[in-house]
Amino acid sequence: QVQLVESGGGLVQPGGSLRLSCAASGRIFSINVMAWYRQAPGKQRELVADITSGGTTNYADSVKGRFTISRDNAKRTVYLQMNSLKPEDTAVYSCYVDVVGLTGIKYRYWGQGTQVTVSS
Repeated sequence: QVQLVESGGGLVQPGGSLRLSCAASGRIFSINVMAWYRQAPGKQRELVADITSGGTTNYADSVKGRFTISRDNAKRTVYLQMNSLKPEDTAVYSCYVDVVGLTGIKYRYWGQGTQVTVSS
């Protein structure tokens, strides 16, 4: 079993910054991809950014140049630094991890989600 604990969401004014964190724990042998998704009201969930175990990153066009994804493999934690936030960034942000368990079986897990609201 794997647990994901997210933190860092909240209310911020346009142009402001927030940093999200997601820490994984449990019966983990290794973590491959770590990612952040978001879902705004009435919209489909979309990939915001992902990062491989080797540090290769990928971003949605809408956040390129404003958001930075990073990870600390020793802490099994993924971060999302969000700068120059816009009202359209308002959504529930969820982390995602692709792990290899202690038995060698691959699993995918989602965090519980954290609300990010950008409003004046």
